[in-house]
Amino acid sequence: MLDLRGVVLRYPDFTLTADWHLPQGAEVAIIGPSGAGKSTLLAAIAGFEDLSAGAILWQGRDITRLRPGLRPMAMLFQDNNLFPHLTAFDNVALGLAPSGRLSAAGRAQVTAALAQVGLEGFATRRPAQLSGGQQGRVAIARVLVQQRPLILLDEPFAALGPALRREMLGLVRHIAQDIGATLLLVTHDATEARALPLTVLVSEGQAAAPMATDALFADPPPALRAWLGQ
Repeated sequence: MLDLRGVVLRYPDFTLTADWHLPQGAEVAIIGPSGAGKSTLLAAIAGFEDLSAGAILWQGRDITRLRPGLRPMAMLFQDNNLFPHLTAFDNVALGLAPSGRLSAAGRAQVTAALAQVGLEGFATRRPAQLSGGQQGRVAIARVLVQQRPLILLDEPFAALGPALRREMLGLVRHIAQDIGATLLLVTHDATEARALPLTVLVSEGQAAAPMATDALFADPPPALRAWLGQ
C-alpha cells in the first residue's frame, strides 16, 4: 500500500497537499491543469522533492527520508532518460547495476526484458539508431528488469502519436500487472487517463483522493471541466 499521510509540499509560488492511500496493484492517472503540481507530487513520492510536512509510507514502512535509489520504485520519464553513447542492452542493464557489470544471470535478465518488450535483436543498437517507440521500449525494459513494486510514469509517451501512446501504455500496464506493481501515471491526455481505473485530480493546491475514473469523468467537478475544456 502507498500511503500519503498529511503530505504538504510548500514552495514560494504554491502549496500542494495530499492525504490518501492506494492498495497494492492500483493503476492511477494523475491529471490536472499545467503547473498544478502533478509532476511535483510524483517527484515527492520518488524522493526527488522534500516534504514540508507529512509522511510517505510503503507497506506500512516510512520511506519519507529514503534516497530515491533506496525507494521501492522505478520511474519512467518523458525523455526516456537513455544514454546516447550506450547500446540498448547497456541502457537496460543500468536498471540492474549502475556500474554496468552484470553476472551471467543478470545478462540473461536484460536479454529477456528486451525480448519481452519486442526488441529481440536490437541489443547492440544505440538510441539514435532506434525509433521513438523503440526508445520507449528500451526505457520500459529498464523498468521491467528492476522488478519494483511501484512504477511512476511522468508523461513518458507525450511525444508519441495516439496509437503508439496506447501501445506503450498497454505494455507498461501488462508489465505492472505481471509483477503486481502499483502504477501512477502523470498525463495531460484525457484518453490516456480514461484507460486507467482510478484518477487523482490535482488542482487548487490539492491532490484529491483517488476516484473511480469513469465516475469522475461522468460527473466532473469544475476543475476537471476546465481541464477538459467543457
